[in-house]
Amino acid sequence: MELPTQTFRVTRADLVRYAGASGDFNPIHWSDRVATKVGLPGVIAHGMFTMALVGRAVTTWAGAPDAVVDFGVRFTRPVVVPDDDEGTEIEVNAVVKEVTEAGLTRLDITATCHGEKVLSQARALVRASR
Repeated sequence: MELPTQTFRVTRADLVRYAGASGDFNPIHWSDRVATKVGLPGVIAHGMFTMALVGRAVTTWAGAPDAVVDFGVRFTRPVVVPDDDEGTEIEVNAVVKEVTEAGLTRLDITATCHGEKVLSQARALVRASR
């Protein structure tokens, strides 16, 4: 069973707020000059910020944050965030892979930006919310 797609807009302002909250002020997350100098296509979103957005989708599907029993991803492609008012979008989809004997639901998750997968092995295990 496929779950409803969730879309998250990411702007440079979001990256600044996340940097302040996380303490990760690496210039690849705010300076095009530095990002391109190290071989990136431009400023990229923090990997953990991307994971957090996917986690938000999982908690929405699960019905409550405490319904998420396990959640993990591998980062495969950076999310490039342009320096404009539009930013970019991350689309998050999931498929119910199985329901375990213990009643837990295993989700296989896909996160894409401009049609390219940005995470691999993204999975969550959730229980029915109370």
